[in-house]
Amino acid sequence: MGNYVFDTEFLFEQLRVDAENMGSQRDFGKDIIPSIIADHPVYAYPFEKSGGDNAYWRDVGTIDSFWEANMEMVAPVPQLNLYDRKWPIWTYQEQLPPAKFVWEDHDRRGEAINSVVSGGCIISGSTLRSSICFSNVRVHSYGLIEDAVILPDVEIKRHCKLKKVIIDRGCVIPEGTTIGYDHEQDKARGFRVSEKGVVLVTREMLGQPVGGLSKPRKHD
Repeated sequence: MGNYVFDTEFLFEQLRVDAENMGSQRDFGKDIIPSIIADHPVYAYPFEKSGGDNAYWRDVGTIDSFWEANMEMVAPVPQLNLYDRKWPIWTYQEQLPPAKFVWEDHDRRGEAINSVVSGGCIISGSTLRSSICFSNVRVHSYGLIEDAVILPDVEIKRHCKLKKVIIDRGCVIPEGTTIGYDHEQDKARGFRVSEKGVVLVTREMLGQPVGGLSKPRKHD
């Protein structure tokens, strides 16, 4: 799992030894721990959830595994159940207004189906399906967002179609953008397409400044 506890002096000593090993990959699991098992006490502990239920663990070291772990959250009863009051997740959470869904015209309806939408989000006249929106996301009208992981502070402007994507924090998706339907076109525009067809979009790829976040517009 990559959670290690060392005595500080002992760890520094082993890092110095490893630094002198020209064949080392400088990896705890591959080099440091295997080298000390024979001569030092090393212990491993089973990872279990309280109460005997199966513990939840996902390695999110790739684009595909990150997307898949997030997609698990939109299941009716996800394995990592955020609504389980017997197993709360204690973490920092900014105080934000509830998610908001606006407009109800036949071709302009704010809705989210089989999706998770966080506080501070405004879904304005677009449809979300099987998607997860982190905090402070703005989705403007006439769009279709499917199988998407939308990170905080993203703004998706009008008439956008996004499918099987990860949109990085602070991105502003220009009006009329289509992503995830033609991977060759996605690659030509500088987006990264994973082995399983997940499209990663960052501000750098969009040519947008990384330092500051844009101010979202009104609910259009």
